[in-house]
Amino acid sequence: MSSQTIMIKDVPKEDRPRERLLKMGASHLSNQELLAILLGSGTREESVMSLSNRVLMHFEGFKLLRDATIEELVAIKGIGIAKGVLLLSAIELGKRMNQYKPDEKYIIRSPDDGADYIMEEMRTLKQEHFVVLFLNTKNQVIHRQTIFIGSLNASIVHPREVYREAVKRSAASIIVAHNHPSGDPSPSQEDIQVTKRLVESGKMIGIELLDHLIIGDRKFVSLKEKGYL
Repeated sequence: MSSQTIMIKDVPKEDRPRERLLKMGASHLSNQELLAILLGSGTREESVMSLSNRVLMHFEGFKLLRDATIEELVAIKGIGIAKGVLLLSAIELGKRMNQYKPDEKYIIRSPDDGADYIMEEMRTLKQEHFVVLFLNTKNQVIHRQTIFIGSLNASIVHPREVYREAVKRSAASIIVAHNHPSGDPSPSQEDIQVTKRLVESGKMIGIELLDHLIIGDRKFVSLKEKGYL
């Protein structure tokens, strides 16, 4: 045993998270145990289990850890550059796995399908992103594009920018979406006005706007369901 660190192997065998993972599977481990496996060791004064618990408490569980920076991590006693980089890598892998979509085209049959397609990617964004999903005649997503980043404004979200790409992609219809960084997806008057402009423009060129989704934190509002389309 090192004079400076307490390793997982120095924890009593029945309490070792690695042993428990091999015996019971990763799904049976607590967040603290999974984090302890990543950290690998504690310090001379603190066990790795205690360190992992302190990290979780510092970030209020996974709530803030998801967006942690290397500076925030290494500021915690017991977390050096090596541990911080390892944690950031694991967090980024988790994000990418959540956002991964199979190669086959995704079909949108309902507002829930549309929200599921973009929720994980958009719900934690710190700025508003206006995104367009371009669909074919089978309601399969053939392209996704962020049109602009910033506060939603009718003068900025011009139908020309939205439908130019739709024509280029030979889209049969589109779904637009934007996020509310506050986490509350309640539509504003600006959201409603933008939607109505896009609906009218779509009718003129024969590309239907199927829905406008407003993404909050794990919840959304469909303006189609609200009767604005």
